[in-house]
Amino acid sequence: MTLAAPAPAEAARKAALIPVGIAGVGGYVPERVVDNQYFTRFVETSDEWIQQRTGIVERRWLRPDERPSDMFVAAGRKALERAGVAPSEVDLIVVATVSADYLCPSQACVVQERLGCVNAAAFDIAAACAGFVYGLSVGAQFVSTGAYRNVLVLAGEALSRISDIYDRNSMVLFGDGAGAALLQPHAQCRQGLIEAFQLGADGTGYHYIIRSKGGGREPMTPEILAEGTHLLRMKGREVYRFAVSQMESLITWAMEGQDPQELGLVIPHQMNKRILETARDKLNLPPEKLFINIERLGNTSAGSCAIGLAEAWENGMLQSGKLVVLAAFGAGLVWAGARLRW
Repeated sequence: MTLAAPAPAEAARKAALIPVGIAGVGGYVPERVVDNQYFTRFVETSDEWIQQRTGIVERRWLRPDERPSDMFVAAGRKALERAGVAPSEVDLIVVATVSADYLCPSQACVVQERLGCVNAAAFDIAAACAGFVYGLSVGAQFVSTGAYRNVLVLAGEALSRISDIYDRNSMVLFGDGAGAALLQPHAQCRQGLIEAFQLGADGTGYHYIIRSKGGGREPMTPEILAEGTHLLRMKGREVYRFAVSQMESLITWAMEGQDPQELGLVIPHQMNKRILETARDKLNLPPEKLFINIERLGNTSAGSCAIGLAEAWENGMLQSGKLVVLAAFGAGLVWAGARLRW
């Protein structure tokens, strides 16, 4: 079958879209270090058991006197400073998180006030571990159409605040942290060109990672609080199979039609080191091409790719002209990939 050429109006619309780049990045994790031994106070586990199954040695958690917005503000401030953009110049703030300061209002509005972005619109999106890539795709639309010139995308989680300390299958995975990216027309920032996105969802698996009670369906009661059923739960086997499959397919999609020699770095969601290594081996990726920080930070969910991008920038791992692939998947079930040319 031969595909028809785009209609003139559609071709003109696509031609008018503005290429989008990443002008500055920033990441932040709390100072508090939580090692694997910590969990032996609450569940039957060990440092060896956790490392063998997850690859995690330690993670960072907020202190009781800290709040999730502290992380977003710190990461956002770094991104703005590196981009050379004043808070008052930001047009829009998009925050991806499922563990904000409050159930209402949005985390984005809290961040807007604390950063002093007085001229920015602000809203949240909930895409769990795929949140940063979802956020990039949303923010990029506002820049590509010319509606805004400076869009601050932030993503992160404080899953230590919404997980069950007595659930050894999930609690040991999670670390707190946030990352940020300031989007601008590529002609202005000349780096981090966003070439392509892929977003997806399979709602039939919504119950695999879920906070089942305490929401609108079953509002909080003393019984729910006592049961702990308002906290995050995960079906590990189902999620593991989904994650391995999606990691491979997202990276394959991102590199389809591309010269493998141009691949600079793959920055995946840091769910489990075994998942990352399995995907790396199946795709024949050289170890230095796959960014991994899960040993130090654990699974920071929506913050994972954002923090990884910031760390890669800080460590000189983003090579000019090379491709950077982001790949993430999580509760929903959702997945998201992006191809950047740095």
